[in-house]
Amino acid sequence: MSHNRTRPYRYLEYTQSLCSHCAALIAAKIVVKDDAVFLLKYCPAHGEHFELLEDDVEYYLNRRRYDKPGTASKTQTTLSRGCPHDCGLCPAHDQHTCIGLIEVTPQCDLRCPVCFAQSAEGAPLELPVIERMLDAFQESEDGEAEILQLSGGEPTTHPRILDIIRLAKKKKIRFIMLNTNGLRLAEDRGFVAELSQCTPGFEVYLQFDGFEKSTYEQLRGRDLSDIKQRALAQLAEFEIPVTLVTTVQAGVNEHELGHIVQFAMDAPYVRGVNFQPMAFVGRYPSAASASRITLTGVLRRLEAQMHGMLRVSDFIPLPCDVDRVAVTYLYRAEEGFIPITRNTHFEQYLPLIDNTLAFDAGRVVKQLGQELLSGQNICKCLSFMKDLLPLAPVGKNMAYKGGKWTYAIEKTFRITVTSFIDQYNCDLKSLQKECVHVLLPDGRKMPFSAYNMLHRAREHAHV
Repeated sequence: MSHNRTRPYRYLEYTQSLCSHCAALIAAKIVVKDDAVFLLKYCPAHGEHFELLEDDVEYYLNRRRYDKPGTASKTQTTLSRGCPHDCGLCPAHDQHTCIGLIEVTPQCDLRCPVCFAQSAEGAPLELPVIERMLDAFQESEDGEAEILQLSGGEPTTHPRILDIIRLAKKKKIRFIMLNTNGLRLAEDRGFVAELSQCTPGFEVYLQFDGFEKSTYEQLRGRDLSDIKQRALAQLAEFEIPVTLVTTVQAGVNEHELGHIVQFAMDAPYVRGVNFQPMAFVGRYPSAASASRITLTGVLRRLEAQMHGMLRVSDFIPLPCDVDRVAVTYLYRAEEGFIPITRNTHFEQYLPLIDNTLAFDAGRVVKQLGQELLSGQNICKCLSFMKDLLPLAPVGKNMAYKGGKWTYAIEKTFRITVTSFIDQYNCDLKSLQKECVHVLLPDGRKMPFSAYNMLHRAREHAHV
C-alpha cells in the first residue's frame, strides 16, 4: 500500500463530544497527532475538525493506571435526552461530589473579562434556601459531604456570608472554602477577623493570577497585584489557611507559574496552589481556544520554571477524575519541600485511597490501621507505609488532640491542576467522572463544566 494513504494520526479510542461550532452532540475519536493528543470530531453540519486535548502523550496514556471505580452518589434526575442534557446528577454520571459549589450571589465587585459565570446583578440567595441546598448536599452524600465551596459572583458581597459559613459548619461539612477575589479581604480587617473564627475546617480559595500589572489587566480588567498582597497579609495575621487559585492563559501569565509556586511555598499560611487552564465558556472569546494551555501544558511549564524542584512525573492523576485533575503533595524537610509522590508507585495503592480531593493525613493513617486490623490488603498497607513514611514523616508530624489525630498543616503543601471542560475539548466520558458539582436551589447537582457549557443560561432563564 502506498505510504501517502497513511492517516496523519494514530487512533486511540472512541468518545462523544460537542461540535466546536454548533455544540451538537457528535461522535469523536481521540487520536495522537504531532506528538500531542487531539479530539477528531465529526459534525454532519460542520465537517471534520481537530481540537487539542493534551500536550503530553505519555502522561495521557499512563493516566488510566490511576483510575478506579467511581463512588456512587444519589441522583436527582432520570435518563431521558441522554448525557449531557439530563443533569443532574443523572444515573449516567459515574462519580460522587468531591466538591459541592454554591453560587450564593450573582453579584460581583469586579467584571473580569474571563468570568465563566458572567457575573451580573441579581438577588443573593436567602439563608433558608441555602440551608435546604446544604441539607440536600449532605443527603445525597449519605451525610458525608466533603468539600463545600462558596462562590458567586463574589461571595463576600453577600450580606450574610458569615452566617452561611457558620451554617455550613453546623451541617458538619468536612471542609469549607470561600472562593474570593480578595477585594474585601484586603480592605476589611474586621471581616477577616470574623473569618478566623471559622477555622479549623475552613480556608480561603483566593484568586491569584500572578504578579504583573498586565496579567491582572488582561484577566481581571484592572491591576489587582497590590490588593492580592494586602489580602494575604491580613489572612496571615489571623492565621487563616489559603489556597491560591490561578487561571492560566497563553500569552498572559504562563511564564509566572513557577514564581507563583515558590511565592506560595514561602508565604505564611498558604497551603497550596490550584492551577486552572482557561476554559472557554462565559465571557471569554471562543476564538481564543486555538491557544489553549492543557493540564500537561501547565505541568511542563512548572517543570521548566521550577528548575528541578518539580517534575511532570511528580504529579499523579487524581484517582476520582484521572482525565482532568493532576495533583502532587509535598512535605517540608530541612532542605525545602519534597514531593511525596516522587519515586512512589501510588497506582499500586489505589484501593487504600479515597475518591476525594480532601487529602487528610490523619484519615489515611486511620484507614491504614483499619485495613491492617481487618487483615484486608495487608500487603498493600505495609508496602504503602514503607513507601510513604520515609518520604512524608506522617508519624513525626501527627499529634493526638481532642480525641482525633491532627497533622501539622505547615508541614504539607499541595499543587493541583484542574482542567475544566468546554465545548472544544469536551470528552463525554471524562465529563461523566467530573467530581466538582454545582448545587442548585431545587436540590439538583450538575457537573461544573456541564453547567457552564450548557445549563447555566437555561437555569437562569427559569428564575
